[in-house]
Amino acid sequence: MKKQVLIVDDERVIIDVLTKLLTNEGYEVTSKNTATDGLKEALTGNYDLLILDIMLPDKNGLNVLEEINSVIPDFPVIMMTAFGSVETAVKAMKMGAQEYVMKPFNNDEVLLQVKKVIEHHQLKKDYTNLLKEREIRFRIEHIIGKSSIMEDIFKMIKLAAPSKSTVLIQGESGTGKELIAGAIHSNSTRSDKPFITVNTSTIPRDLLEATLFGHTKGAFTGAVASRKGLLEAADTGTIFFDEIGNITPEIQAKLLRAIQERSFIPLGTTSEVQVDLRIIAATNLDLEKAMKEGEFREDLFYRLNVINIKVPPLRERIDDLELLVDHFLKKYSAENNKEILVVTPQAMKTLKEYHWPGNVREVENIIERATVLATTSKLDIDLIPDHIKHHKRVYSPSFIFPKSGLSLKEEIEKMEIYLIKESLRASGGVQKEAAKMLSLKPTTLHEMMRRLNISGNNLNDEGEEGTKEETI
Repeated sequence: MKKQVLIVDDERVIIDVLTKLLTNEGYEVTSKNTATDGLKEALTGNYDLLILDIMLPDKNGLNVLEEINSVIPDFPVIMMTAFGSVETAVKAMKMGAQEYVMKPFNNDEVLLQVKKVIEHHQLKKDYTNLLKEREIRFRIEHIIGKSSIMEDIFKMIKLAAPSKSTVLIQGESGTGKELIAGAIHSNSTRSDKPFITVNTSTIPRDLLEATLFGHTKGAFTGAVASRKGLLEAADTGTIFFDEIGNITPEIQAKLLRAIQERSFIPLGTTSEVQVDLRIIAATNLDLEKAMKEGEFREDLFYRLNVINIKVPPLRERIDDLELLVDHFLKKYSAENNKEILVVTPQAMKTLKEYHWPGNVREVENIIERATVLATTSKLDIDLIPDHIKHHKRVYSPSFIFPKSGLSLKEEIEKMEIYLIKESLRASGGVQKEAAKMLSLKPTTLHEMMRRLNISGNNLNDEGEEGTKEETI
């Protein structure tokens, strides 16, 4: 869509020259030759830029600028005059004009000013919209739960948010740790500042240091230009380290220093960069166990663990399941233009009996799937995946022993397959974490998977974790 420019000037030749100049550059141009008409047109809010002359026949352009800014703050304006002075220019800029152009003007300079002002205004709009979207997403009201354990988490968020203290959030994958981190930031005094998320699981280990601390040109092979790190990008705001337990001992040491000193040295330089940061970290690992095994620094753990928030798995707050189901039914019904499904008692009973290894993220996947596949107004048992409907038969006390007998070896093998697949789902397919959940050595789990013909690719599709916006 073409950018809209309004020109307000009483000289016909100026309007004609600017109109031709801007039209040739792809702008849509409208012009007025009086302050009254120009003000009325500007206040429609349909323009990306106003080029405003100071000397107009019916009113001074500075008065027009003042009236516009009283109605539409930060409206992008370039002032133009043949009778200007340094004092007038300074006054115009203080009143809200972004640039000041003298007549006669240089065509290239005017085009450069127009491009710069429009781009700057668009960036501000984009940033404002991003803040609004983030504020909506990370509202405490979006953390869904009525259980006493969730009420305790709500209290912790409200108490922790106004402080500068470091927060460590612990919980299984899919429980909504990032949503809690965002809620803390959005309710803090830094809410209008950057909120930078660092997912250490998705950044290659050999690039993590440069990504965090930044680097100069030529600092390493492939560093073709200097680049700021995420720590510097988060300056004055909050940086959230998701899955902090995955970082190497070398990066742990450098991060510890950055937290202690609030400064760091980018790769390829000896100059320190000072930052003012709020640190929030999250992990699905047992960091105390990792410390004992020498995989996580003790001093870093205590620096992070000032305020600790433990997010329970869904199976420990199953009373919240109905609220979550209702939330996701409304969300995906709206997205797919369908009426909200009514959950049958049998379907809800089945959902409540499941132990949800993928937590809230898995609930979201199941409800989205049911909403899309539903051909009636009900979410009944037929819309629930088999691995949820039949999960109890492996170990349920209500299992009925068949009169014809059974093979103990086959039943044990079924149980092994089931438990391994569930641990892989709960760990997001990370075999090392799945092994920990099953109290096995990774090599033992690998051998069992080979023997039972299990791979990360043959899990039931319905059980795999998605990458959707988190809700807890």
